[in-house]
Amino acid sequence: MHVEGTLLVGRDFDPVEGRVVVEDGRVEAVERVETDSTDIICPAFVNAHTHIGDSIAKEAGTGLSLDELVAPPDGLKHRLLRAASQDEKVAAMRRSLRFMEATGTAACVEFREGGVPGVETFERARDGLDIDAVVLGRETTAAMDASDGFGASGARDGDFAEMRESTREADKLFGIHAGERDPDDVDAAIDLDPDFLVHMVHATADQLDRVAAEGVPIAVCPRSNLVTNVGVPPIRRLSEATTVALGTDNVMLNSPSMFREMEFAAKLSDVSAEAVLRMATVNGAELAGLDSGLVEEGAPAKLLVLDGDSDNLAGARDPVRAVVRRAGQADVKRVLR
Repeated sequence: MHVEGTLLVGRDFDPVEGRVVVEDGRVEAVERVETDSTDIICPAFVNAHTHIGDSIAKEAGTGLSLDELVAPPDGLKHRLLRAASQDEKVAAMRRSLRFMEATGTAACVEFREGGVPGVETFERARDGLDIDAVVLGRETTAAMDASDGFGASGARDGDFAEMRESTREADKLFGIHAGERDPDDVDAAIDLDPDFLVHMVHATADQLDRVAAEGVPIAVCPRSNLVTNVGVPPIRRLSEATTVALGTDNVMLNSPSMFREMEFAAKLSDVSAEAVLRMATVNGAELAGLDSGLVEEGAPAKLLVLDGDSDNLAGARDPVRAVVRRAGQADVKRVLR
């Protein structure tokens, strides 16, 4: 099979008129040929930071502080999660995963509350859906063993050194929130030698030097940071220090739409559209250890086909900027996985 149109090829998303030939789920060839198709073909998204369990409480907690909303163990989200039945959580999470699937997300990196039952609830919700997930358990070693790694809440919430060592011995991912409301927990988080950090809104210059020296990727969630009133991540400064990926964070606060996150990040910061699209695709894949995020020969055929002749996208002079700053769910024609 093949898809035709304007192909956004490689890490720079060079616009090429042509076709992508797909065989057995991989890109067999990227061919430059004339085509009448107005479609735009780009990599499907990797959402580098999600909390899908919050789907049971969308738009709850108006006016609450960050700690009141999400701090364990008694932030609003944790109380609501404890009060909800497993079936309620599965149904709500499945709706969010279906939305992500329909809007071009090929994979997400999920910080999964609730120990082993939380991991099992997520897998029940994902059953039968065509979306990959890197699930990072929380709270217990057993949850890490049952998932793809461990997602720590933050160094100020406890001592994660033993858990970090267990995760390393299991050869699994270890991610941790840091610098969300202030810089005070950043050094302790870096001391744990994490595979990636989340947020880093308030990292100091010295802390970013450490990040750069140690090559620690960062997942940023600018819409979430604005909603919780902690500020906005310095995306350019972070991207000058390390690999930056894009995530949508808590479904309680924002829809898990990578289109919205890209547009917000692009218009909020002074980085290029190409840089933002990398954050939403290949950078997230590399952060999570996934083989996806590019349109190139030999890559998995996880592709997003957008209608370049939609009322929203018709007439766009720059296809990369159009995908990042303008495209949305209504423009999606097809998602190849």
